[in-house]
Amino acid sequence: MNNTILIVFILYFVIIIGIGYITSRGKLSHEDFLLGGKKLPGWALAFSERATGESAWLLLGFTGFVFTTGLSGIWVAAGISLGIIFSWLFLAKRFMQETDKRKVLTLPDYLASNFKEKASLIRWVATILVASFFMFYVGAQFAGAGKLFLTSFDMNPILGIIISTIVVIAIAFFGGFISVVWTDMVQSIMMLLTLCALPIVALFYIYNNDLSISHSLVSSGGSFNSWFGGATGFALGVLFFNNFSWFFGYLGGQPQLSTRFMALKNEKEAKQATIVAIIWTIMAYTGAFLIGLAAIAIYSQASFSDVETILPVMIMDLMPPWIAGALLAGILAAIITTANSQLLVVTSSVSEDIIHKSLGLKLTDRQLVWTSKITIIISGIIGMGIALTSESLVYLIVSWAWSGVGGTLSPAILMTFFWKRYSNTGIIATIISGFVFTVLWISTPLDTIITSRFTTFFIAAIFGIVFSLLFPDKKLDAVK
Repeated sequence: MNNTILIVFILYFVIIIGIGYITSRGKLSHEDFLLGGKKLPGWALAFSERATGESAWLLLGFTGFVFTTGLSGIWVAAGISLGIIFSWLFLAKRFMQETDKRKVLTLPDYLASNFKEKASLIRWVATILVASFFMFYVGAQFAGAGKLFLTSFDMNPILGIIISTIVVIAIAFFGGFISVVWTDMVQSIMMLLTLCALPIVALFYIYNNDLSISHSLVSSGGSFNSWFGGATGFALGVLFFNNFSWFFGYLGGQPQLSTRFMALKNEKEAKQATIVAIIWTIMAYTGAFLIGLAAIAIYSQASFSDVETILPVMIMDLMPPWIAGALLAGILAAIITTANSQLLVVTSSVSEDIIHKSLGLKLTDRQLVWTSKITIIISGIIGMGIALTSESLVYLIVSWAWSGVGGTLSPAILMTFFWKRYSNTGIIATIISGFVFTVLWISTPLDTIITSRFTTFFIAAIFGIVFSLLFPDKKLDAVK
């Protein structure tokens, strides 16, 4: 175990928990705890949204994916980047305006507020959908932390998972959304530092040691040096859609991201945040892609029993200990920011959508805050349990959660925004079909052919359209 790296990690934990505690001081209302009370600057929300959206899967999963696929991995980055840019340019301001208009605190509550006839049922099915998949998403983050601690300190992954769980719960518990956003902001900068600094160092290493990325791509396999993975015809279409399909999850359906849009104060802040988010995205994905390509030149394909440890291994190999500690902390930052936000999404859905709105329990503001804090603890422990018992890859688990939540709720959001004939029955059909279809699809070999990230979006959209036309809302009949 390298003592210098360990010291940097301990310092990182102290700083992050300290920021969470300092930003939580003062009396917090339920609205402050769940959505920041419209008090946060746009640039901080943009950093937070990006750190939350790009979790352990970007630094561990995506870099490992590029290492095992080569140039064709670019389409994952392209799909995600376009999805992020689209959401900030065309959806962020709309979310902000709708939140101000309807006085809602969560994504399920926003959907329910548009369809009051079956509002309670919508809150229930949306909350069940989010909580079910996000518990696995949180578990994937904690599993990523275990891999990081194993690689960095040869520490038992179980201990790494437990340490990360405690830190995540502590930050979210102290100050809710406000603490999470400010800690996200710091951690987002650390993530960007890791993704920008490492490829530069790696490229210098490749140059000084007479290595070649292009030659390594050729020698690694027939498809590594092809932008389309050597596929043609139908296979090319499948490869493109499977990799590009991350785009569909960014179209408003990820609650942990959309809440950042909902928390924006005004149009000026929204414009500022959009610029920050787009620049961050381009820099981060360029860096992650280059890290994967550089790893192909530096290491053989047989070098890793787990390709999702490539990034921390490269850092340890190429950087002096004190810099390595800071960059490795950037990976941990990605894990903690996403887990924090997802815990908060589950918490807000339980406390606001179910306990407060659907069940109608008459709780004081203070009691609602404490209900949220207790939910954070319980959800964190469940996520830790999943991480301790799951052997699935971080990339794969995140992909499934992305399908189940983003692929389901994105068409629901888009149709709510832009289609006046979307009905109460239609939105319920969207959510239920997306949930059921994702579970069934990933349980079969079909998911290895065409990913559920693509199919879920269109199945949920089709069900929503068909059921809206078959069972229109009464007010539409009256207009006719």
